[in-house]
Amino acid sequence: MSSDSAFRRMLRDAALRVTRPRVAVLSAVHAHPHADTEAIIDAVRGRLPKVSHQAVYDSLRTLTAAGLVRRVQPSGLVARYESRVGDNHHHIVCRSCGAIADADCRAGAAPCLTAADDRGFAIDEAEIVYWGLCPGCSPSP
Repeated sequence: MSSDSAFRRMLRDAALRVTRPRVAVLSAVHAHPHADTEAIIDAVRGRLPKVSHQAVYDSLRTLTAAGLVRRVQPSGLVARYESRVGDNHHHIVCRSCGAIADADCRAGAAPCLTAADDRGFAIDEAEIVYWGLCPGCSPSP
């Protein structure tokens, strides 16, 4: 999905007001999976040079709350955003460079882990982060 009309439709379907910053932020998140806020601001400014940091932050917050983007923040790293929402996937993070990749869950249905004792909670999601070295940071054999 890459056309602005599709992003406008997504915003309307989520009962959100369609604004140029929201469309640009949604487009940037789709074009740059796992991008941090600064990278998203740079991408949005490629389309809207005068957009403020605050407009991008507000758009990210609104889009996340509406379930149109997902905020991912592995321990020790800045928040990243992705457009892959509503499915059961996890992340692989490079300990060296911080690269993030998606990892599909082997179980298929959410949550893919079952707590030994749910303590009365209605669990609907389990967050798993795999850590290691990406191919670019791994030592050559």
